[in-house]
Amino acid sequence: MGPIGVFDSGYGGLTVFREIVKKLPQYDYVYLGDNARVPYGTRSFETVYAYTKECVDQLFDMGCRLVVLACNTASAKALRSIQQRDLPNYPDLRKVLGVIRPTTEIIGNHTKSRHVGILATPGTIKSASYPIEIQKFFPDINVFQQSCPLWVPLVENNELDSPGTAYFVETDIRKLLQQSPHIDAVILGCTHYPLLLPLIERFMPPGIRVLAQGGLVADSLADYLQRHPEVEALCTKEGRIRFFTTDNALDFEEKAGRFYGQSIQAAELQL
Repeated sequence: MGPIGVFDSGYGGLTVFREIVKKLPQYDYVYLGDNARVPYGTRSFETVYAYTKECVDQLFDMGCRLVVLACNTASAKALRSIQQRDLPNYPDLRKVLGVIRPTTEIIGNHTKSRHVGILATPGTIKSASYPIEIQKFFPDINVFQQSCPLWVPLVENNELDSPGTAYFVETDIRKLLQQSPHIDAVILGCTHYPLLLPLIERFMPPGIRVLAQGGLVADSLADYLQRHPEVEALCTKEGRIRFFTTDNALDFEEKAGRFYGQSIQAAELQL
């Protein structure tokens, strides 16, 4: 038995993690941010897979039997390979889940026009993971994607309220909506984007629903644990939370509080 592991390439996964803890506070958790090698979005599939597997193995070594990839790039470029290629080689039961499927499997409940937009990083857009996954669950839905290459750097530099950030958010939303006048639901396909939600909602026309991943992933994890008691039984329940980063712990703590919603204490971990 051990804690639930939550992994991200950096800070963004904390917006998902905080919703998981809010929904399931009874479990123990270990959060690992690979800040020393961020960003993942610009890297190749092979590199993202290698980095993600290394971090997942680290969480396994720390006692986690269930790991959530709270990172869209890792979920898009590494999850399937880890699930199919690596997990069968472990001698005991281990599971790795991502953040894309929990969003795509319910999107049909949030669109009447069957025209859905995706706002995400260039790497996630290039992977086409969202259109592929949505097609599996809802073949009748039309998916339109828009890359937002500057949103993550702006968030990480705490430029949430600057005129420049407002300009790029408005511009990218306009580019997305120009692809179809019938879009009535938009998925925020990056875990950084919830910090931009006030701006996003300001420039999103009325009647378009904006879906952030945190709550959806938390609901999906709760449902998964209920449906898989053999996995749930492996998760310890003392409400303990530990944070680790592959970079400087003080730097991580300084930024992490904005994403997690409260101050944290972290330890540096060498891979």
